[in-house]
Amino acid sequence: MKAGATIKKIFFIAFWLCVGGGMFTLLMAAISSRNKDRCSGYEIGIRGASKNLFIDEKDVEELLKKNLGGTIQGRMITGFNLHLLEMKLEKDNWIEDAELYFDNKDLLHIRITEREPIARLFTGSGYSYYIDSSGRSIDLSEKLSARVPVITGFPDQLKNAKDSQLLNQVRKLGAFIYHDPFWMAQVAQVDINENRKFEMVPVVGNHLVRLGDGDDMAAKFRRLMIFYQQVLSKVGFEKYKLIDVQYRGQVVASRFTGNPKVDSVQLRKNVERLLQLSWEAATDTVIHQLPVISTLAPDSAIAPDPSLVDAPEVRTTPVVKEKRKLPEAVKPKEKEKEKARKPKAVMPKKD
Repeated sequence: MKAGATIKKIFFIAFWLCVGGGMFTLLMAAISSRNKDRCSGYEIGIRGASKNLFIDEKDVEELLKKNLGGTIQGRMITGFNLHLLEMKLEKDNWIEDAELYFDNKDLLHIRITEREPIARLFTGSGYSYYIDSSGRSIDLSEKLSARVPVITGFPDQLKNAKDSQLLNQVRKLGAFIYHDPFWMAQVAQVDINENRKFEMVPVVGNHLVRLGDGDDMAAKFRRLMIFYQQVLSKVGFEKYKLIDVQYRGQVVASRFTGNPKVDSVQLRKNVERLLQLSWEAATDTVIHQLPVISTLAPDSAIAPDPSLVDAPEVRTTPVVKEKRKLPEAVKPKEKEKEKARKPKAVMPKKD
């Protein structure tokens, strides 16, 4: 019994040694054969940046040749350090991601993801560059200019947390405008003023739109759209010089661009009148002149956003003219009264 078990163990071990040795031999043969193989060709694919194409297949090919120090096709496969090549390609200004691999036919596949600019910044000193959706700066291209929102007045250098916060706001603002076809056509540029607030200059209309900081941009542009549709479409885009949408629940317009301060009580009255006129415009009633306001004082009142609720129904009641009451008849004078009065006693006639 013991001898039989020992023989089985020896047979089992020998079997697996043979199998393992065979697999090792096949693996070494495959590696040896692979080392003798050469790159049969390459295929380049570029994705991303659907609206702009700042890098093409020829650019990628030149970058590969430069990093390899020669041609690509016909080179020994062992001469390709794919990971190192990917890292070098990703250092290019317009390449966000690079992926390289060989298939079973020794064909080199190169997959490139291009960076997509969402805004073009101009600094105070006049320097200009693009930023992508992550906020990373991208140098201008010699091939073409990207059709993206233009934002001016950006700091020359990011020195502190406030500068980084401003960059994040610029990134969100640029992405919002870039992905909205209407605002891409309507926004000529956005300026950053000395208080680091955003002011939009439109393509159509001789007015300035105050946007405030970079928060809640979707709601602000939605209020502006409602104002365009319900007011400016009726009175014309040249009517007002200043439109302020930076405060929640408020849209205030002015025919001038001065700088008087407005108290919060008067501000709320003006906003109520503005909204009422907007609703009247929607029912084709007469558009009256809006109150003239050139700047806003911060209002601590939190009002509901009119763009998030339906406008109340406005009913018109026919005007019924009241009949004018004629003035009462003028009373006769006292002397005429006396003449009209009958005598109280009559004297008897003489015989």
